[in-house]
Amino acid sequence: MKGKIGKGNCSFKSKLGLPALLFVVCLFCFLVGFFGSSLFSQDVNGDRPRPRMLHSVSDGSDYDPMPYGEGGDDSISSIPFQVLSWQPRAVYFPKFATAEQCQNIVNTAKPNLKPSTLALRKGETEENTKGIRTSSGVFLSASEDKSGTLDDIEKKIARATMLPRTHGEAFNILRYEIGQRYNSHYDAFNPSEYGPQKSQRVASFLLYLTDVQEGGETMFPFENGSNMDGSYDYQRCIGLKVKPRQGDGLLFYSVFPNGTIDLTSLHGSCPVIEGQKWVATKWIRDQIQQDD
Repeated sequence: MKGKIGKGNCSFKSKLGLPALLFVVCLFCFLVGFFGSSLFSQDVNGDRPRPRMLHSVSDGSDYDPMPYGEGGDDSISSIPFQVLSWQPRAVYFPKFATAEQCQNIVNTAKPNLKPSTLALRKGETEENTKGIRTSSGVFLSASEDKSGTLDDIEKKIARATMLPRTHGEAFNILRYEIGQRYNSHYDAFNPSEYGPQKSQRVASFLLYLTDVQEGGETMFPFENGSNMDGSYDYQRCIGLKVKPRQGDGLLFYSVFPNGTIDLTSLHGSCPVIEGQKWVATKWIRDQIQQDD
């Protein structure tokens, strides 16, 4: 029995051999040491790879301005924007103007407000178009604003749009009170409806001068080709809507680069339900505008 027991206890050793057994033991110790040291070094020394962060430059100090021409800027600046739609091409500019600038414009325009008028198409009269546009407004050029606010805003609009100041009409400052609206319309003039034009409105920039508690949105009912089957009611407030917020800007283009009117640029102003809506509109044309 003793011989069998002894033979049985030594059977693994005798079959595997001492050198092979030592190799297995050494390999096991090496693997334990290797993975153990890697684990502890990651936890203690903090050598784990970390997520990469995206850094933004806020003041442009990391960039050297390029040489600039006579009419260029000597520093790098940014104007935040968001593309709202490609049909129509509509771009939103948050905090484009300060609250003080907005109030300056309101104060300048308020004493001279008159009922807003329409450019009449063939066969239309003031009587049969009554109710389409019910706001009050006044046209003001930058040179008429002694505070200099409109001059600053006009320069910034030119930067944002890359369209020269000389192509812009005077600002149309508008006030919408409760219930007032502007039914859906085009800013561009179709020659077949309005007759030959000396120049065409290619883009519109709206600067919202006040918050509106409820209503007063700028809306685009034909966004992405919707509601263009001929059954659309122009008084309905549907589609892409932009809520007025003081200091924010909205740019949209009325024509394509080839000069044809973008049918999806149809837009209007929803009725104001609570509060007042003040907006400064800058229409930009394809030809230089002469000062009145």
